[in-house]
Amino acid sequence: MVSYLQVKNLTRRVGDRTLFSGIDLSIGQGQKVGLIAKNGTGKSTLLNIIAGRDFADEGEVVFHNGVRIGYLEQSPVYPSDLTVIEACFWHGNETTNLIRRYEQCLSTPGNPGLQEVLDMMEHHKAWDYENRSKTILSKLSVGEFNKPISQLSGGQLKRVALANTLIMEPDFLILDEPTNHLDLGMIEWLENYLSRSTMTLLMVTHDRYFLDRVCSEIIEIDKGTTFTYRGNYAYYLEKRQERLDVERSEISKANNLYRTELDWMRRQPQARGHKARYREEAFYELEELAHRRMEDRQVRLQMKSAYIGSKIFEAEYVSKSFMRDSGEPLVILKDFYYNFSRFEKMGIVGSNGTGKSTFIKMLLGEVRPDSGRFVVGETVRFGYFSQDGMKFDEQMKVIDAVRRIAEYVDLGGGRHLTAMQFLQHFLFSPQQQQNYIYKLSGGEKRRLYLCTVLMRNPNFLVLDEPTNDLDIATLQILEQYLQDFAGCVIVVSHDRYFMDKVVDHLLVFQGNGEIRDFPGNYTQYREWESLEERKFSADRKSFRTESAAQAKDKPRSNHKQRLSFKERQEYESLEKQIEELEKEKAAITGTLCSGNASVEQIVELGKRLPLLESELDEKSTRWLELSERA
Repeated sequence: MVSYLQVKNLTRRVGDRTLFSGIDLSIGQGQKVGLIAKNGTGKSTLLNIIAGRDFADEGEVVFHNGVRIGYLEQSPVYPSDLTVIEACFWHGNETTNLIRRYEQCLSTPGNPGLQEVLDMMEHHKAWDYENRSKTILSKLSVGEFNKPISQLSGGQLKRVALANTLIMEPDFLILDEPTNHLDLGMIEWLENYLSRSTMTLLMVTHDRYFLDRVCSEIIEIDKGTTFTYRGNYAYYLEKRQERLDVERSEISKANNLYRTELDWMRRQPQARGHKARYREEAFYELEELAHRRMEDRQVRLQMKSAYIGSKIFEAEYVSKSFMRDSGEPLVILKDFYYNFSRFEKMGIVGSNGTGKSTFIKMLLGEVRPDSGRFVVGETVRFGYFSQDGMKFDEQMKVIDAVRRIAEYVDLGGGRHLTAMQFLQHFLFSPQQQQNYIYKLSGGEKRRLYLCTVLMRNPNFLVLDEPTNDLDIATLQILEQYLQDFAGCVIVVSHDRYFMDKVVDHLLVFQGNGEIRDFPGNYTQYREWESLEERKFSADRKSFRTESAAQAKDKPRSNHKQRLSFKERQEYESLEKQIEELEKEKAAITGTLCSGNASVEQIVELGKRLPLLESELDEKSTRWLELSERA
């Protein structure tokens, strides 16, 4: 296997803080590697250094000669005067530079070096770059190609940057939180695209299903050391637990031996004697191991929530719509009725733009419905985690920001946690609690925001995209907290693993005001949806066959209007057309499931399939009408 990347003894410090030290890793051609570490350990900084956007204090990064690198930053930036399609050409990559060179060559008298440029354009597939850009942008629901970048939301900008990175078709792809701001359909498309691709991949993501299905290797950074696991996320969990068990056993043995050696060290040496140097040195190594602390998060944090009555909230025939820039209405809710149950844990899923966050804001009273109303129970006490985050005083210390809310957290039964103890449970060490907020990473600020929401003792938690920018360790703690939470929960999230762990009921926003109520988690919903699609297809084919047989055996009525000559021709033609459409559908399905199709084919076939279904329904309905009179 050709080594594409070698990272040797990499160290980076920020002020008096060491983000990581002595990092070594190697990635070979075709490997798909997931990088896992806690927030604040410098994951994004490490990716920036590898991609050449930042520097290291020590060590080096070496790529194989000729390897083309694509990099998706966590927070991409573009000039505000660009349009969406122009942004796909703005970042200096090999293909866009080649296009600019071609244009310069054409504008230069005599066209020097034209043939060489033409050959390179052919080799890099530069001729259809714009078409590829539009195709992938469409797949990521960015359709207004001439819209100014300045008018895009942060999520739309991230999707433009993701499209830009994929269009390049690099040899080595680096992705920093690629699933943030993608809806579930986009995540599943990206998951399939990357798992089929031959590109070498290094990525940071909190989406555990995504890690499990895409990555063949996991690299964990823990306490400044890298651990490599040759398998997917499920394999990593198993082997990591084995490693921790061994480490705990070693620390336990070291503690037992340490007591004996400590007694020996405290004894005064005999006259004209001295302690053996080798044993003294061994003692200090043993002391370091014995004093090593392992963070054990096995204890579940069960907090007391405020009393909540039987009346939670009722949505009474609520309607809401907005006007698009094009002048067309965007319908969010249409005469929606729902009575929320006590202790219910509901998940809300759907494509971007279908109104999930708007629904939450109407429930909280931040947005008024056009008609209908939300009736909220008197005992309900909301805790709201907003997708937009919280504005902190950056000059305040972490512990002070929490103590402004409460000095103690009530766990019930006379048990309390201090603000410091509560923060420690959410992975803020005593040293980090004394840090100023401006020194925190983006993920650490989100974690701090989560703490401020949970410690207010709510009985109804409303969490809008809580998993964005949180590390996996924090997500596991939050999952346990929500499973034990003695109150109501609504979660809007695109993290399928998180939803499966937490919710037992879904509202699926399907667009145009249509909402499906499903009793189960996300994986169960997808299985049901897939089963329904297969059943519908089989039922339609069976119904058409039975109808044809019945129409053939049915005695003709003298009063029935017979088919005209043109209708008879149409009837016979429809039979052939339906057969051809069924064959085309089977061929498309086979291609999509083969795993060999290019991204362009997948996009085109993905567009064709719903149109084909619609055409098949229309022709089948017409065929049934004519068969009644044939």
